[in-house]
Amino acid sequence: MSLSSALSIAQSSLKATSRQTSIVSRNVADASNPDYSRRTAVLSYTDPGVSAVKIHRAANDLLFRQNLSALSAWSGQATLAQGMDRLELQVNGVDNASSVSTAIGSLQKALQLYATTPSNQNLGTSLIESARQVIRSLNDGTKAIQDFRTKTDGEITTAVNDINDLLKQFEIANQAVINGTRSGEDVSDALDHRDAVLKRLSEFVPISTYTRGDNDMVITSGDGTTLFETIPRSVTFTPSSGYTPGAVGGQIYIDKVPIKVSGSTEATGMLAGMLQLRDNVTVTMQRQLDEVARGLITAFAETAPGQPDAVGLFTWPGAPGIPAAGTLIDGLAGTIKINAAVDPAAGGNPVLLRDGGINGAAYRTNPNPVGSGASYADRLIAYGEKLTQPMAFDPDAGITANSSVVSYAANSIGWFEGVRQQASNLADTKEALAQRTGEALSNATGVNVDNEMSLMLDLEHTYQASARILTTVNQMLDALLAAVR
Repeated sequence: MSLSSALSIAQSSLKATSRQTSIVSRNVADASNPDYSRRTAVLSYTDPGVSAVKIHRAANDLLFRQNLSALSAWSGQATLAQGMDRLELQVNGVDNASSVSTAIGSLQKALQLYATTPSNQNLGTSLIESARQVIRSLNDGTKAIQDFRTKTDGEITTAVNDINDLLKQFEIANQAVINGTRSGEDVSDALDHRDAVLKRLSEFVPISTYTRGDNDMVITSGDGTTLFETIPRSVTFTPSSGYTPGAVGGQIYIDKVPIKVSGSTEATGMLAGMLQLRDNVTVTMQRQLDEVARGLITAFAETAPGQPDAVGLFTWPGAPGIPAAGTLIDGLAGTIKINAAVDPAAGGNPVLLRDGGINGAAYRTNPNPVGSGASYADRLIAYGEKLTQPMAFDPDAGITANSSVVSYAANSIGWFEGVRQQASNLADTKEALAQRTGEALSNATGVNVDNEMSLMLDLEHTYQASARILTTVNQMLDALLAAVR
């Protein structure tokens, strides 16, 4: 081997080692970055020495797609479960302290106590106050549900804006990948950026991808709707300024195609979770509150031979008649109130609840003259019995069609706790899957600092060897020139 060849080999080796060292240093610096894929220097050998160093970016398409799917499932389920946790506190309170079921339980006790001593008007007033708490639970529950739907609408708006922004970022990263691929440049950073955007995008909506020539990528949603092909497709949503019971929420459109959401307790993608909270869970809760309100109006209605049933302790905008049996009335829980005729705060007399006559003398059931018969308790006892007697409920509210008012209110809590627990368990399961696929992807494409530091030591030895060759060749050339002189 000539001295010039040895010198060329040593110089190319130093250059390659320097490049490799730079890549290893970059790997170590970004070891904690979850969106960074490990780089490897691939050397091309010619005669003499190393002619080129190409950068290889670690990738595993199968694991990456699995991770995207797992992230989408976890994000949607977590959104659904966390939303239900907030909804439970806002509607039913801590340990269901402000729930309608709890309030009805207190009303039952007050009714039984008044029936035991019907001559005690203080107990009659206490009964009205217990009924007022039931009204407060129904009214406040309705308001909390509709406020929750309105807030969720705002969150959907923010999410849609984020998706459109991510699609714009993806367009920039994808174009950088295409341009770099065509010119033969290293596109590792652009690929990292593009994959990071895909991960964030998958949290909002389930996505699928496929790659065309020049590393150009196309994104579709889980149902096949195009999200990105050359340019971003528009994701649109028109929020509502406020919700009333029974109001239908606005659709989310991807490229003018509406997103479809099932009515189950499972959601894939943050948008699906939000839509289920806004249009399924809250709507069912509202219907159940409305049915409880209708059941209470019916249970405390005044009846008389030859007379139509009329409202008693509880009234509504359709008074004096009572709501039709077994038929849901949207928003009834928000409009039910105490009948002014028995409400001391409105100048009413609680005695009418004991004796009857809220709707006139024809409905009076106390056989004694007005103002006497203070021990009459039959009507109070009958009210208590009606609260525990089965009646027809609308099956659209999601609970058994035949139940007592007391059982129905308790079953409403049981229904919500059931779907909340199911959603929470699914969220835990999907979180574990997302973590495992993320770890598997990281093991396949991430940086192991120990391995990189070991490689760095090898490169240091290579550098030292190449430098020693240069020194030796230089000494030999100096000796040769000295001999020539």
